[in-house]
Amino acid sequence: MQTRAWLLLPNGTYRWESLELPPLQPGEALIRLRACGLCTGEIMDWYTLRKAPFVPGHELVGEVEMLGEGVSHLRVGMRVVVHHHAPCLQCELCQRGAFVHCPTWRSTKLNPGGLSERFIAPAPIVRTDVLPIPDGVSDEQAVFTEPLACVVKSLRRAGLRPGATLAVVGAGVMGLLHLMLGRAWGASRLLAVDKLAHRLEAAEQLGATPLLANDAPRLARHTAEIVVVGPGSEEALALALELVAPDGAVVLFTPAPPAVRAPLAWHDLYFREVRLVPSYSASHTEMRDALLQIAAGLPVQPLITHRLPLERAPEGYTLLRRAQALKVVVSPLQQP
Repeated sequence: MQTRAWLLLPNGTYRWESLELPPLQPGEALIRLRACGLCTGEIMDWYTLRKAPFVPGHELVGEVEMLGEGVSHLRVGMRVVVHHHAPCLQCELCQRGAFVHCPTWRSTKLNPGGLSERFIAPAPIVRTDVLPIPDGVSDEQAVFTEPLACVVKSLRRAGLRPGATLAVVGAGVMGLLHLMLGRAWGASRLLAVDKLAHRLEAAEQLGATPLLANDAPRLARHTAEIVVVGPGSEEALALALELVAPDGAVVLFTPAPPAVRAPLAWHDLYFREVRLVPSYSASHTEMRDALLQIAAGLPVQPLITHRLPLERAPEGYTLLRRAQALKVVVSPLQQP
């Protein structure tokens, strides 16, 4: 069976290719794509191009087309959210809840990837992290399951408590999702720091106080118990460390390139008891919690600014690179 997919090449360009899918094996599922959100992490060239050539796309909603032997909890025709990794649930790392560090989680992937008309989910993913979509949740809402799952994990690791002040440095779509979920979980005050006026306007509509990143006097008047760093830059981290309150947490939500070394004011961090909390990706537990939040009415769909057919997916990445879009969702032209 063949599928058409977008292949990201080592030079950063995309090629629309016909690829051959292997026969379905026991425990696997063949999924037809219904919608895919484009992730801003996929335009971090230092991170993605080292893996090229490959088919990107991991914020996925699909429909089950075929099931391998032994799969009984799914059925053909079912709409599903599909994660791109899954843990073994047996190893020592899984037993202590460090699912994203499980060797199985790290090695599992979709064949050929999400920006494909159809793809195969391997048995570990089918077993653990292919989730039926509730009838009241649209494809576009369900596309947010994976990115929102990363936010669920981030705010849990940070220790968000009701009544806390939550700040985001970087009010792109992931920053806005942090504000949205933080408010739903009881944050009493929201702050948003960015360089772009249209992003700050979007944050203000969610109830956040907008702060220009270069407005040092105004920034100095605010603190937050939890500050989420969106951009993987020294500048963003420095802003977060200025904003964080004593006994607060700074969440490193995005990686920085391997060569980046950020100097830290060790003396100041120690006596203010500031925690630096990395939060990488999400597991099957956060995926389920995120889908429940969406089904309960978290208003994620208005964050979509652009909708494109799958055949024009590279245009969506261009919009993200130019900071002209919040969330881009692509879908195949042919939907039954």
